Amino acid sequence: MNRMDRRRFVIASAAAAASWKGLAQNFPANGGPSPSSPAPQLARPPKPEGHVLLTATLALHPDRTGPAIPVNFVGLSYETQQLSDPTFFSPANTGLVAQFRELAPSERPVDPAVGRGVLRLGGNTSDYAFWKPTPNAVPPPRAKRPYKVGDPPPDLIYNVTPEAIRNLRGFLDATEWHCIYGINLGTNQPELAADEAAFVSQTLGPRLEYFQIGNEVDRFGSTIRNPKTWNADTFFDEWLTFVNAIRARVPNANFGLPDTAGNPEWYAVVVTRLLALPEHDRPTIGALTHHYYFTGPPDNPKATIANLLQPDPEVDKLAADIHAAAARLSGAEHRYIPYRMTEGNTCYRGGKPGLSDVFAASLWAADYLLKLASLGYHGVNLHGGEGKMVANSLGGKLPGDELVHDDPASHPHPYYTPIAHIGSQYIAEPVSFGMRFAQQFAGATIIPLDFDPGPANATAYAAHVSGETLIAIVNKDTTRDLEVKIEVGDWGAGRRLTADSLTSTNVRFDRTTNGSLVVPAASAAIFYPAMRNR
Repeated sequence: MNRMDRRRFVIASAAAAASWKGLAQNFPANGGPSPSSPAPQLARPPKPEGHVLLTATLALHPDRTGPAIPVNFVGLSYETQQLSDPTFFSPANTGLVAQFRELAPSERPVDPAVGRGVLRLGGNTSDYAFWKPTPNAVPPPRAKRPYKVGDPPPDLIYNVTPEAIRNLRGFLDATEWHCIYGINLGTNQPELAADEAAFVSQTLGPRLEYFQIGNEVDRFGSTIRNPKTWNADTFFDEWLTFVNAIRARVPNANFGLPDTAGNPEWYAVVVTRLLALPEHDRPTIGALTHHYYFTGPPDNPKATIANLLQPDPEVDKLAADIHAAAARLSGAEHRYIPYRMTEGNTCYRGGKPGLSDVFAASLWAADYLLKLASLGYHGVNLHGGEGKMVANSLGGKLPGDELVHDDPASHPHPYYTPIAHIGSQYIAEPVSFGMRFAQQFAGATIIPLDFDPGPANATAYAAHVSGETLIAIVNKDTTRDLEVKIEVGDWGAGRRLTADSLTSTNVRFDRTTNGSLVVPAASAAIFYPAMRNR
């Protein structure tokens, strides 16, 4: 069955949806394999021609404590413009509710003060929103600007209404998620922002994590601000004006910043400016935030599967910079200030077909999320949503469409979205299965380890969670299978993330009763103490 036939099949038959990209609705059809049910065990197929079996060694250091991973570590990022359709984030949108709950399941009661996951509303469109509290409200005047490739049209404007916020609260209650709420900085006024924040705070209540004012503000100089004067200091001055207006209406408001595209110099500047404020005037910071896309745009020659699965030193650099800034602010505040990657994915400007919507993206996501967890991040929000909304954020179209050689409708839109909306169905896309893999570590504490996979391109992570230890192996190598030798203990594989190939759209994340410690090329596995599997 080709990809288009499979997609039509999913739309036509919800009963068969679990066989295409795992889950399309609330539950697996006919009790079939899913991330939450055991898969039938088949004999392992013969080793593919050209594959070699290597031995990887792993030693745990349980005497050393690593970072704690929050229960709500896994998150999604959507364009704020999604709120222009009040029926989207609504408890009545049961297909989307089911996918959010499936992405961050919980075997135990969920603490409402923490939630299962975190929805972030922002993106390029967030700086073009108009808070419309009454039917007669009119937007403030805007300065004209020229069109710029990769950004929203200069005349973009859309309404966010009280109905959308009330429905959002119902959606968050139904999913048991929390929300990072983005407020327009680019084309807004402090008084309007304060009025919106007051209604959002009152309506979302404990489901609100914090406000994020402005999206990728380090790029404003190329879009909606004067490039000759715009820098981290002028941003902070403007940001503080909005923050003070909001605090006058919402005294206990928390804020995230600077939500940059990844410009590390801005972290240091904003922390310095915050610490220069009198302590009683200093806003409460919920987190330091930044974005990360592996590459882009889609026609960038770097945007290949081979490159995507290689280690990216930029990840470590961004982590070191934001960790240093958060540590400095934490020390001065005498409390822990977390840091979070609030928007990112495989390829910016909507993703690339054949890269962002295939199994390679699953392995990338599994490794990337666990990497950030091991580096102390408080959470990760991968970007996605409706194709129209992401296209609006980029000027009206998805650049990836120009690279499609078959029917564009056979691909998710945007290409990198974790959850695709197809007709009336919501489909778990490959990248979301990597997120589900990493979600197994939610609520855990990282255990340092030594891992030697030899020449293979593979990573390993370990953690204590719920009284036991688990180990994840992500084998991103295309030809080297790994037999993992763990220094102490008796272990067995409990879950496996697999597909027929790196370009497959049919991803499996299954429980397994085959406890083999062999992790085939282009797959991932989670090991548990062997007694758990018997």
